[in-house]
Amino acid sequence: MGEYHATRAGLPILRWRLGQDERIFDYNYGESFVLGDARVSLHPAGHVLGSAQVRIEIDGQTWVASGDYKRQPDPTCAPFEVVPCDVFITEATFGLPVYRWPETSEVAREIVEWREECAARGESAVLFCYALGKAQRVLAEMMAHTDRPVWLHGAIAAGVQVYRECGIPLLETKLVSDEQRGADFAGELVIAPPSAAGSAWMRRFKRVQTGFASGWMRIRGNRRRRNHDRGFVVSDHADWPDLLRTIRETGARRVIATHGNTDALVRALNEAGIDTGTFSTQFGEDD
Repeated sequence: MGEYHATRAGLPILRWRLGQDERIFDYNYGESFVLGDARVSLHPAGHVLGSAQVRIEIDGQTWVASGDYKRQPDPTCAPFEVVPCDVFITEATFGLPVYRWPETSEVAREIVEWREECAARGESAVLFCYALGKAQRVLAEMMAHTDRPVWLHGAIAAGVQVYRECGIPLLETKLVSDEQRGADFAGELVIAPPSAAGSAWMRRFKRVQTGFASGWMRIRGNRRRRNHDRGFVVSDHADWPDLLRTIRETGARRVIATHGNTDALVRALNEAGIDTGTFSTQFGEDD
């Protein structure tokens, strides 16, 4: 890309992911700027630290592209802001009625209890989750239930450090790589990226249970297909009720669904009298 336009809150993440040499323009949430003939502003999406919806005003119309968003409280990022608009482009990663999220604070308690169950059996508890947003959210939510440190894979630790430098309070962590080979991690919780599953890195743990933190874990069959012992439902996307609620609250006369399970959402909105269509995009599975 020749240049990037981003939120000031997300600038450290962009620098981490892209390097220091990229041309980046950063803005406070709600601060407007001009691109071509359009006036643009960025508004909190509640997805991860610095994530934003894009409001575009041109020729008397206002469009909002949601990007990835969620409505659940998250101590690691600014909460979602409803932005009134004429046209709302919404993600639909979990656009099916079956996807309804439990309270994340309760899921964090379940993760702590899982570690204790593993400890009683002399096992390590290795929790797989994404390195940007998900791992940090789990660490922040666990603070209400424990003060025991969590061990991290190096790929997780890098993102955790970025959040700490941004002033986000997180549970104390340690690096697995700092321990000597042969160290016993029985009774410990270890957070690792999904790519570590089945890798040589997992040989560090003598007896182990694995879990996965993801919205996809709402469907038990997904846990079995991934071959994990436990599934914890934690998602950084809106669930079905929050997709419908958000669309209503924007007041949009037209909705365009993209990125995920769009068919059920389009059908429900059209039945409710909202003009709804789709954009086709290529995307990888995330949560």
